Amino acid sequence: MAIFNVIKYQGSDKEFAWRYPYDNLNIGSQLVVNTSQTAFFVRGGVIYDQFAPGTYTLKTNNIPLLNKVINIPFGGETPFKAEVWFINLINKLDCKWGTLNPIQLEDPKYGVIVPVRAYGQYGIKICRPKIFLETLVGNMDSYSSDKILEYFKGKVLSSLTSLVSQKLVSENISILEINAHLDSMSAFCQEKLSIEFKKYGIDVVNFFFMSINASEDDSSVKKLKEAKDFAARIKIIGRDNYQMDKSFDVLGKAAENEGMSSNFIGAGIGMGVGMGVGNQIGNMSNQMVNTNPQIQTQQQTQSQAPQMPPPPPLSTVQYFLYINNVQTGPYSISDMQSMILDKQVDRNVYVWKQGMQGWDIANNVPELNQILNTLPPPFPTNNP
Repeated sequence: MAIFNVIKYQGSDKEFAWRYPYDNLNIGSQLVVNTSQTAFFVRGGVIYDQFAPGTYTLKTNNIPLLNKVINIPFGGETPFKAEVWFINLINKLDCKWGTLNPIQLEDPKYGVIVPVRAYGQYGIKICRPKIFLETLVGNMDSYSSDKILEYFKGKVLSSLTSLVSQKLVSENISILEINAHLDSMSAFCQEKLSIEFKKYGIDVVNFFFMSINASEDDSSVKKLKEAKDFAARIKIIGRDNYQMDKSFDVLGKAAENEGMSSNFIGAGIGMGVGMGVGNQIGNMSNQMVNTNPQIQTQQQTQSQAPQMPPPPPLSTVQYFLYINNVQTGPYSISDMQSMILDKQVDRNVYVWKQGMQGWDIANNVPELNQILNTLPPPFPTNNP
């Protein structure tokens, strides 16, 4: 039986753990542990003595734990059996990751669910070699970086879906703004992923996102951009001014169709467009009446009828929409009115609010039907 007098690492540079192929050792042999390595003596599946970088002549006093088990006689080149494992502690920095399929993320600002792809890179380092040897290596002869990446591939991707969503919600970051936050997103994910990796004696280093993106042609992305543009316009000019602007647009269209003008004016003001908006529309309507004999005649006829009290203000209700297979919301009645006047919502859009048994089209919801009926009908295509 051959006895080997020099024990040193002979594995490839991809190995994180490598077992010396022979277990026939003897007192007096030399153990060479290279820089950025640590070595362990193992017998019967139990890890005993550990060696830092350096060159050692094996003696009973530098393998005390193993010596207690095998009781090596003092003196001479006594043979004994044990495994020697080398663990490489260098960083591996080129571990690439990426989503095979889009992950579904809900935009926290606009409530639109968007399919997103992401990819990037990270590094790994053995930080607790004994735990790494005990938990991952097992009875294999070696454990390469490729095996580590394959083992953690699913854990990384499944964790990232949750972590990215947490970051977006906690900081109210829109998916359209996410690329401006890649550095903080990378640091956050590295911190959380390291907790899982360290259970196996591994540390995550230099984790970063190279890109988080969504297809510009996806309907949900288009919907998200529309929602952002709408919100930006509201922010710039103010909600009341926006509603007034849209009301003027609709009023102008109604004036072009004189047969519907007085009906629209009566319904538009009573609909709760807002006191300020109602006054503005009222002033415009008076000017239209003074210059339009047909409207004057209709108003005189209506003035003879008993005056109905104005409808009570609409209660604060939140509406949810289902458009292009995407659920959005919640929206207030004021939001709904603006989107209807802006033709973002039509009669056939599905709507749900608290108290409804299920989804239904907007035309069947009384208060929304009332708003929809203030719009002029489509102009007949066969009109001479």
